[in-house]
Amino acid sequence: MSPQPLPPVPDQYQLPFHYGALHQIGLDFLVDPDPVRDLLAKHHPALSAAEFADRALVSLNYQLYFAQYPFGGGITEEVEVNIVAFPTAAADRVPEVTYEQYAQGFDQTRLLGIARIHVLCDNPLAIDAGRALYAEPKYPGWFEVELPSLNGQADKHSWTVHTKSADITPAGSVDRHEDTLFSFSADLGGLAAVPANNTPVTGYGTDSDGRALAGPMNLYQPYHWYDLSGPAADRTRLTVHDPAADVGRDLTRLVGDTVAAGAWTYQSPPVAAHNRPYYLA
Repeated sequence: MSPQPLPPVPDQYQLPFHYGALHQIGLDFLVDPDPVRDLLAKHHPALSAAEFADRALVSLNYQLYFAQYPFGGGITEEVEVNIVAFPTAAADRVPEVTYEQYAQGFDQTRLLGIARIHVLCDNPLAIDAGRALYAEPKYPGWFEVELPSLNGQADKHSWTVHTKSADITPAGSVDRHEDTLFSFSADLGGLAAVPANNTPVTGYGTDSDGRALAGPMNLYQPYHWYDLSGPAADRTRLTVHDPAADVGRDLTRLVGDTVAAGAWTYQSPPVAAHNRPYYLA
């Protein structure tokens, strides 16, 4: 068997892509595997859905990130709707783990990865890069959010993300619409977080020629993972506001009223602080 060529990198991009800062929350839902298998076969036929105690795993995540370029900087927000999956051809190498073990990074084969179903993003450059480099099903959206911040209430540990629809204008900018597609929230105050070495995260895509590819993403600190079983089960909420939209239809079918099994967060530490002034006289 001859070696596989690497997927091409368009001239306008270079890899790896370096994040200057990243703030992220994810919610994991253990759901009925049958609808998950059907949707995964439609989007990524080379992959199989992972199962944890006969449940499939649908994972949502919101990202706010900064990147520095030779010409300056850029800020991007996006939300991914993913199915945790693995290459069918490598099924004999996938370790048997529980959801809790998966969430804490026990699978260091990294075969259990995220098969992207929807990726909504507010940055036209990031949309193009995600499509061209990683075969992401990425399209315009924008977000209204509330998240923990050192520049806000010190004791605030809640996250709220409203995902709204958008288009790309002929000039190449994002045209924001006011209608909300879906939203989710998590109140993690008072819950114990477990440091989780769950990277590199393997992101799966399928290109226009039907070829599956994998793109790993390293994080240089552990995630914080929160077990939402038991009394913590009411700490999150997912609401589909537009069930007729593609992403709303898929979330309704896959997740419905299922409560989240776990949440995970990552917040880049600050690198500097501008302190309070004082009078000279």
